[in-house]
Amino acid sequence: IVARPFTGHIGWVRSVAFSPDGKYIVSSSDDKTIWLWNTETGRLVAEPFTGHTSTVKSIAFSPDGRRIVSGSDDKTIRVWDTETGQLVTEPFTEHTHSVNSVAFSPDGKRVVSGSSDNTIRIWDAETGRLVAGPFTGHTDWVRSVAFSPNGKYIASGSDDRTIRIWDAETGQLVAEPFTGHTYSVNSVAFSPDGRHVVSGSSDRII
Repeated sequence: IVARPFTGHIGWVRSVAFSPDGKYIVSSSDDKTIWLWNTETGRLVAEPFTGHTSTVKSIAFSPDGRRIVSGSDDKTIRVWDTETGQLVTEPFTEHTHSVNSVAFSPDGKRVVSGSSDNTIRIWDAETGRLVAGPFTGHTDWVRSVAFSPNGKYIASGSDDRTIRIWDAETGQLVAEPFTGHTYSVNSVAFSPDGRHVVSGSSDRII
Protein backbone atom coordinates (compact mmCIF):
# COMPACT_ATOMS: atom_id res chain seq x y z
CA ILE A 1 0.00 0.00 0.00
CA VAL A 2 1.52 3.32 -1.08
CA ALA A 3 -0.95 5.54 0.80
CA ARG A 4 -3.12 5.17 3.85
CA PRO A 5 -6.61 3.74 3.27
CA PHE A 6 -9.06 6.40 2.07
CA THR A 7 -11.97 6.31 4.51
CA GLY A 8 -15.17 8.29 4.77
CA HIS A 9 -17.86 6.55 2.73
CA ILE A 10 -20.58 5.02 4.92
CA GLY A 11 -21.78 2.53 2.29
CA TRP A 12 -20.17 0.05 -0.09
CA VAL A 13 -17.76 1.67 -2.57
CA ARG A 14 -19.06 0.67 -6.00
CA SER A 15 -16.63 2.30 -8.44
CA VAL A 16 -13.27 4.09 -8.46
CA ALA A 17 -11.19 5.80 -11.15
CA PHE A 18 -7.92 7.70 -11.48
CA SER A 19 -7.88 11.11 -13.11
CA PRO A 20 -5.93 11.18 -16.40
CA ASP A 21 -2.99 12.94 -14.73
CA GLY A 22 -3.01 10.49 -11.81
CA LYS A 23 -3.34 13.22 -9.19
CA TYR A 24 -6.86 12.38 -8.08
CA ILE A 25 -9.10 9.41 -7.41
CA VAL A 26 -12.88 9.56 -7.64
CA SER A 27 -15.13 7.09 -5.83
CA SER A 28 -18.83 6.35 -5.73
CA SER A 29 -20.86 4.51 -3.15
CA ASP A 30 -24.09 3.06 -1.84
CA ASP A 31 -24.18 6.17 0.37
CA LYS A 32 -25.34 8.09 -2.76
CA THR A 33 -22.26 10.31 -2.85
CA ILE A 34 -19.17 10.87 -5.02
CA TRP A 35 -15.85 11.70 -3.34
CA LEU A 36 -12.74 13.20 -4.91
CA TRP A 37 -9.43 12.36 -3.23
CA ASN A 38 -5.81 13.46 -3.50
CA THR A 39 -3.94 10.36 -4.65
CA GLU A 40 -0.83 11.04 -2.56
CA THR A 41 -2.42 12.06 0.73
CA GLY A 42 -5.83 10.36 0.66
CA ARG A 43 -7.43 13.64 1.67
CA LEU A 44 -10.68 14.93 0.21
CA VAL A 45 -10.16 17.60 -2.42
CA ALA A 46 -13.70 18.98 -2.10
CA GLU A 47 -16.96 18.34 -0.34
CA PRO A 48 -18.66 15.11 -1.46
CA PHE A 49 -20.73 15.55 -4.63
CA THR A 50 -24.38 15.01 -3.74
CA GLY A 51 -27.58 14.83 -5.76
CA HIS A 52 -28.11 11.18 -6.59
CA THR A 53 -30.94 9.64 -4.60
CA SER A 54 -29.71 6.04 -4.68
CA THR A 55 -26.55 3.95 -5.06
CA VAL A 56 -24.00 5.44 -7.48
CA LYS A 57 -22.99 2.37 -9.50
CA SER A 58 -20.40 3.73 -11.93
CA ILE A 59 -18.00 6.65 -12.17
CA ALA A 60 -15.50 7.88 -14.77
CA PHE A 61 -13.28 10.89 -15.54
CA SER A 62 -13.39 12.68 -18.88
CA PRO A 63 -10.17 12.41 -20.92
CA ASP A 64 -9.16 15.97 -19.97
CA GLY A 65 -9.98 15.41 -16.29
CA ARG A 66 -12.36 18.37 -16.13
CA ARG A 67 -15.54 16.33 -15.85
CA ILE A 68 -16.80 13.30 -13.93
CA VAL A 69 -19.74 11.20 -15.09
CA SER A 70 -21.82 9.04 -12.76
CA GLY A 71 -24.58 6.48 -13.21
CA SER A 72 -26.99 5.48 -10.47
CA ASP A 73 -29.78 3.19 -9.33
CA ASP A 74 -31.92 6.36 -9.36
CA LYS A 75 -32.04 5.86 -13.19
CA THR A 76 -30.06 9.02 -13.91
CA ILE A 77 -26.66 9.97 -15.32
CA ARG A 78 -24.97 13.11 -14.08
CA VAL A 79 -21.95 15.04 -15.33
CA TRP A 80 -20.05 17.06 -12.74
CA ASP A 81 -17.42 19.79 -12.89
CA THR A 82 -14.35 18.31 -11.20
CA GLU A 83 -13.25 21.61 -9.67
CA THR A 84 -16.57 22.77 -8.22
CA GLY A 85 -18.57 19.58 -7.79
CA GLN A 86 -21.48 21.27 -9.54
CA LEU A 87 -23.60 19.66 -12.25
CA VAL A 88 -22.64 20.68 -15.79
CA THR A 89 -26.19 20.10 -17.03
CA GLU A 90 -29.46 18.63 -15.86
CA PRO A 91 -29.42 14.88 -15.09
CA PHE A 92 -29.88 12.57 -18.09
CA THR A 93 -33.17 10.79 -17.47
CA GLU A 94 -34.18 8.59 -20.43
CA HIS A 95 -33.33 5.23 -18.81
CA THR A 96 -36.21 3.43 -17.11
CA HIS A 97 -34.11 1.35 -14.71
CA SER A 98 -30.77 1.47 -12.88
CA VAL A 99 -27.74 2.82 -14.76
CA ASN A 100 -25.00 0.25 -14.17
CA SER A 101 -22.13 1.57 -16.28
CA VAL A 102 -21.01 4.88 -17.79
CA ALA A 103 -17.98 5.95 -19.82
CA PHE A 104 -16.74 8.98 -21.74
CA SER A 105 -15.81 8.76 -25.42
CA PRO A 106 -12.09 9.26 -26.16
CA ASP A 107 -12.74 12.86 -27.26
CA GLY A 108 -14.85 13.60 -24.17
CA LYS A 109 -17.84 14.77 -26.20
CA ARG A 110 -20.06 11.76 -25.60
CA VAL A 111 -21.14 9.57 -22.70
CA VAL A 112 -22.27 5.97 -23.11
CA SER A 113 -24.50 4.28 -20.55
CA GLY A 114 -25.68 0.72 -19.94
CA SER A 115 -28.78 0.00 -17.89
CA SER A 116 -30.95 -2.61 -16.26
CA ASP A 117 -33.59 -1.60 -18.81
CA ASN A 118 -31.49 -3.77 -21.20
CA THR A 119 -30.46 -0.79 -23.35
CA ILE A 120 -27.39 1.28 -24.20
CA ARG A 121 -27.61 4.99 -24.89
CA ILE A 122 -25.20 7.70 -26.04
CA TRP A 123 -25.48 11.27 -24.80
CA ASP A 124 -23.98 14.67 -25.53
CA ALA A 125 -21.73 15.23 -22.50
CA GLU A 126 -22.34 18.99 -22.41
CA THR A 127 -26.09 19.16 -22.96
CA GLY A 128 -27.41 15.77 -21.86
CA ARG A 129 -29.16 15.37 -25.22
CA LEU A 130 -29.63 11.79 -26.37
CA VAL A 131 -27.59 11.50 -29.58
CA ALA A 132 -27.90 7.77 -30.30
CA GLY A 133 -29.97 4.88 -29.07
CA PRO A 134 -31.44 3.23 -27.31
CA PHE A 135 -29.40 0.32 -28.68
CA THR A 136 -31.52 -2.77 -28.18
CA GLY A 137 -30.73 -6.46 -28.46
CA HIS A 138 -29.58 -7.56 -25.05
CA THR A 139 -32.29 -9.60 -23.35
CA ASP A 140 -31.19 -8.85 -19.78
CA TRP A 141 -29.45 -6.15 -17.77
CA VAL A 142 -26.47 -4.40 -19.34
CA ARG A 143 -23.73 -4.52 -16.74
CA SER A 144 -20.79 -2.85 -18.49
CA VAL A 145 -20.09 -0.58 -21.46
CA ALA A 146 -16.88 0.76 -23.01
CA PHE A 147 -15.86 2.92 -25.97
CA SER A 148 -13.18 1.64 -28.33
CA PRO A 149 -9.98 3.76 -28.38
CA ASN A 150 -10.98 5.36 -31.69
CA GLY A 151 -14.52 6.08 -30.45
CA LYS A 152 -16.17 4.22 -33.32
CA TYR A 153 -17.43 1.21 -31.39
CA ILE A 154 -19.00 0.29 -28.09
CA ALA A 155 -18.64 -3.02 -26.28
CA SER A 156 -21.30 -4.16 -23.83
CA GLY A 157 -21.60 -7.04 -21.39
CA SER A 158 -24.89 -8.30 -20.06
CA ASP A 159 -26.70 -10.66 -17.71
CA ASP A 160 -27.83 -12.41 -20.90
CA ARG A 161 -24.26 -13.89 -20.92
CA THR A 162 -23.24 -12.19 -24.17
CA ILE A 163 -20.87 -9.45 -25.29
CA ARG A 164 -21.96 -7.23 -28.15
CA ILE A 165 -20.02 -4.76 -30.29
CA TRP A 166 -22.00 -1.81 -31.63
CA ASP A 167 -21.37 0.93 -34.15
CA ALA A 168 -21.36 4.05 -31.94
CA GLU A 169 -23.11 6.18 -34.57
CA THR A 170 -25.79 3.85 -35.86
CA GLY A 171 -26.33 1.38 -33.03
CA GLN A 172 -25.96 -1.51 -35.46
CA LEU A 173 -24.23 -4.67 -34.33
CA VAL A 174 -20.77 -4.98 -35.86
CA ALA A 175 -20.73 -8.78 -35.46
CA GLU A 176 -22.77 -11.61 -34.02
CA PRO A 177 -22.98 -11.52 -30.21
CA PHE A 178 -19.93 -13.07 -28.57
CA THR A 179 -21.02 -16.14 -26.62
CA GLY A 180 -19.33 -18.61 -24.32
CA HIS A 181 -19.86 -17.29 -20.82
CA THR A 182 -22.33 -19.27 -18.74
CA TYR A 183 -23.27 -16.48 -16.31
CA SER A 184 -23.56 -12.70 -16.30
CA VAL A 185 -20.88 -10.65 -18.04
CA ASN A 186 -19.98 -8.01 -15.46
CA SER A 187 -17.11 -6.14 -17.09
CA VAL A 188 -15.79 -5.43 -20.60
CA ALA A 189 -12.81 -3.42 -21.87
CA PHE A 190 -11.02 -2.79 -25.16
CA SER A 191 -7.31 -3.35 -25.66
CA PRO A 192 -5.32 -0.14 -26.32
CA ASP A 193 -5.15 -0.89 -30.07
CA GLY A 194 -8.89 -1.66 -30.21
CA ARG A 195 -8.38 -5.09 -31.75
CA HIS A 196 -9.47 -7.13 -28.76
CA VAL A 197 -12.13 -7.09 -26.04
CA VAL A 198 -11.69 -8.67 -22.61
CA SER A 199 -14.65 -9.78 -20.52
CA GLY A 200 -15.13 -10.85 -16.91
CA SER A 201 -18.06 -12.95 -15.77
CA SER A 202 -19.79 -14.45 -12.76
CA ASP A 203 -18.80 -17.80 -14.24
CA ARG A 204 -15.32 -16.96 -12.83
CA ILE A 205 -13.80 -16.82 -16.30
CA ILE A 206 -12.00 -14.03 -18.18
